[in-house]
Formats: sequence, structure tokens, C-alpha cells
Amino acid sequence: VQVVESGGGLVQPGGSLRLSCAVSGFTFSRSTMSWYRQAPGKERELVAAITGAGGRTNYADSVKRRFTITRDNAKTTVYLQMNSLRPEDTAMYYCYTRLAFLDYWGQGTQVTVSS
Repeated sequence: VQVVESGGGLVQPGGSLRLSCAVSGFTFSRSTMSWYRQAPGKERELVAAITGAGGRTNYADSVKRRFTITRDNAKTTVYLQMNSLRPEDTAMYYCYTRLAFLDYWGQGTQVTVSS
């Protein structure tokens, strides 16, 4: 199983970024995929999740109406579109899935929101 994030970077407050998470090695279309983030000195927190068929999503209250999680099952990729970014969104963002009682995390991609 491979989980590889990309798309992070430095952006000004109010800007946008789109993160991508490319996966392989399992039946992607059946798997719920999630984005987590961890800021320095803070615990890792769930940002957004999407079910295998993409019919259901959920978001942390802090990102609702600003972030959108989507997936392309043909490309085995999940995305996180982040708009209206704030300094408090600065964190390492991780892609995550759980398969057969095992947790799979990507290496993370850094998002920094600063002027």
C-alpha cells in the first residue's frame, strides 16, 4: 500500500491550495479516505473524510465551507481543495486510510499560510 501526498506550499492568507493524495495497492473505490493535519505542538486532527463511493463527506467545523474533499476513483486519488486559507490552517497535512484493521498514512505535505 502506498499513500503519497502532494500540493502543499506557502500561500498568503485568503489564498487557495489543492492537495492531492495518490494511492495504490488496495481497492481504492471501496475505501473511506481522510485528510488529517498536525500543527506544531498540537495533536493530529481530522480535517475531512469521504466514503468510497464519494457519496458522503464530513468536515471539521473549522474548515466547513472553506475546504472540499473529493475523489477520483479512476485515478485512485483523493483531493482537498482549500480556499480562504488562514494562518491557523498552517500544518502538515496527511492522507489516511484504514484497511483490514491497519492504518496507512502518507508522509505528509506542509501547508504554510503566511503573509
